[in-house]
Amino acid sequence: MASTLAHAFTAAQAEFSRAAPLVQCLTNIVVPQITANALLAAGASPAMVDTPEEAADFAAIASGVLVNTGSPTAAQYTAMREAVRGATANDTPWVLDPVACGGPAARTGFARDIVAHRPAAVRGNASEIIALSGVSGGGRGVDSTDEVAAALDAARDLAARTGAVVAVSGPRDLIVSDDRVTWLHSGDPMMQRVIGTGCSLGALCAAYLSTSLDPHDAVLAAHAHVGAAGSIAAGESTGPGSFAVAWLDALFALSAHSAPSTPEPGGSHDRLDHLVSVEETGA
Repeated sequence: MASTLAHAFTAAQAEFSRAAPLVQCLTNIVVPQITANALLAAGASPAMVDTPEEAADFAAIASGVLVNTGSPTAAQYTAMREAVRGATANDTPWVLDPVACGGPAARTGFARDIVAHRPAAVRGNASEIIALSGVSGGGRGVDSTDEVAAALDAARDLAARTGAVVAVSGPRDLIVSDDRVTWLHSGDPMMQRVIGTGCSLGALCAAYLSTSLDPHDAVLAAHAHVGAAGSIAAGESTGPGSFAVAWLDALFALSAHSAPSTPEPGGSHDRLDHLVSVEETGA
């Protein structure tokens, strides 16, 4: 792992240990518990505030906000718009996870509308990012039928138009901002067999974006944390059930709860260094 990422991860975790970031999650109905547990394990605090009446007010005081379009109802569409309004008005970093963008027309239109309100980050699979940018692609809900590399131009377009850091998830994650392109390899295929790892990643991006890190480095550090935990969990589990538990434990083990504020040989930060590979290719 590049020294820049090591420094970013350590710096963010030090900030988490001083004041746990409060992350408001407007997410889909199958993942609130795993998302909340992942935030807690990583050193953040979850708040599953997703009602239209409260969303804007809470976004104004939250450290970060996740807007995930995985299972929207009419009320949640309203709440998500309100959360974006509250976050934007108060400079709260918010993350868009455009689940199934490119599928249902209403959901695609909604995602394309709110991305214009300048999220701090957008995170999705290749098909979702391609569809969000307006380029044709293929997808089926949370599954992508496009390769990550095929989404590079779409990610660049979104980053240029919105100012967001755009992350494309896959066997190798792609992270794009206006002047940087980074490839990150970590994690394990078993992560696709457990509900909520990707949705939790969006929430952790919001947590990391609440720190003083450069936004690109913040999104990169969140991906490294989640992916490294996946690699650890794969070696300590026998199937999806035990993997889910091991993944939460690994998120915790890599965090400031159990790590020193500065890296030590053999410590969890050093362990992370062996679980993540990074390639910076420029803009």
